[in-house]
Amino acid sequence: MTALALMSLTACTSPRGQSPDPSLASSSAQAPSKILTVAATVEPATLDMTLSDPVASAQVQLYNVYETLVKIDGDGVLQPLLAQRWSVSPDRTTYTFFLNPAAKFASGAAVSADAVIKNIERIKSGASVATKYSRPMSLVASQKAIDATTVQITLTKPSNTWLYSMGDTAGMIADPAGFASLGTATAGSGPYTLDRWARGDSITLKKNANYWANPGRFDAVVFKYFQDPNAMNAAMLGGTIDIISNEQAPDSLTQFADAGKYTILDGTTNSEVTMGLNNANPALKDLKVRRAIAMAIDKKRLLTNVQAGHGTVIGTMTVPSDPYYEDLSGINAYNPTLAKSLLAEAGYASGLTLRLKPAGIPYAVACAQQIAADLKAVGVAVIIEELQFPATWYDTVIKKGDYDMTIVGHAEARDLVTYTNPNYYWHYSNPAFTAQYQAADGAPADAYASEMKKAARILAEDAASVWLYVMPNLVVTKANVTGLNHDQITDSFDVTTIAIR
Repeated sequence: MTALALMSLTACTSPRGQSPDPSLASSSAQAPSKILTVAATVEPATLDMTLSDPVASAQVQLYNVYETLVKIDGDGVLQPLLAQRWSVSPDRTTYTFFLNPAAKFASGAAVSADAVIKNIERIKSGASVATKYSRPMSLVASQKAIDATTVQITLTKPSNTWLYSMGDTAGMIADPAGFASLGTATAGSGPYTLDRWARGDSITLKKNANYWANPGRFDAVVFKYFQDPNAMNAAMLGGTIDIISNEQAPDSLTQFADAGKYTILDGTTNSEVTMGLNNANPALKDLKVRRAIAMAIDKKRLLTNVQAGHGTVIGTMTVPSDPYYEDLSGINAYNPTLAKSLLAEAGYASGLTLRLKPAGIPYAVACAQQIAADLKAVGVAVIIEELQFPATWYDTVIKKGDYDMTIVGHAEARDLVTYTNPNYYWHYSNPAFTAQYQAADGAPADAYASEMKKAARILAEDAASVWLYVMPNLVVTKANVTGLNHDQITDSFDVTTIAIR
């Protein structure tokens, strides 16, 4: 299943002592503690990153607590992590990973070939694993240990997306001894481990004293949860916060215009802010109705009102950082006159009433309010019911399918594949799209992007959802903060790259 909704994040260091030189592996025993505090809006429901859709758990833990065989860097390029190198067979079905012999879990156990295989088997089984994460492993035909530090994985067919997925949440490697308690404890190999989780308030990570590579730069990392972006901004202005990642009140950026005090990064993310349409509703199963709804919405005005113009209007489930991105926002573009005609042709000349249940996140609620007005103008009455996120939204929309339309950001990387799953929450099925997606995934590497563009276009023309815009990665930092990625490419808020000058 799809990972959902970006957290807004901030970070601060303890006022005690001076932050380390980034080139230093760790502080001395006499140095003051260095604490990084990261404020977020969405608290995880569980620490098990593979259990459910929302990315809040992965943003805390991916790369920080749990590592993967390969890591997706800030430019979207795969780099060695637990695997120091890998090779691919000429037919592109067999991958051989050579593990770093120094790698070990926080427990002290080695990250061995056997441990990697047990993780692949866990995800592949699908037991208590979200479909979004088990899907890549369904391509695995076999996995075996060549020796203690060499793993060979054979796929059923070539895939252009499988290795990339191994660098994100689906590829997390946990200590098999900790499988039973992944929801409440950590069992990773990363530079941090769980210290405590004060539900409703914060998650604190502590430095893994036995980390096998360069130690973390902070003694502790605190993810503290806030609901009010104005309070977050006030904390930055008051000097107690070092970083706001993914600013939730973009119209407030002028407060941070002093370049001597702050740096503003305006990047992109993987998050497509999407109005999902429930195809189980007979009206929404009609292409004319779906196209009419899309054409009724003024996305450019929406982006201006909700994100102060930051972000990118889109027309399908792709983002600018995807290798197959193409601007398809002109398909089913804003045209209220044509929208009315299509509704009349579909038998709804006298009107249509739909329930819109946005996630209870500021941007989603703001989008819902404008969309309701836009749809009213073409004869569609909208009943808005804001759902607490993530728990109530997940139960109502994902589990029960009790909605007509919903709004949330789909934050995982390269998530076009979700539309191949007819059991996903929008209950969408298009054999032509699925066939083209599968053909693109198995195509020669040099044809991958062009073939995937065809799949994205099919989806756009079929108005499977209403893709509103790509969430901007608006980052505000104090002037002395370094190491943050300009774009949000993975599910992780990667604290391993952050330093304070």
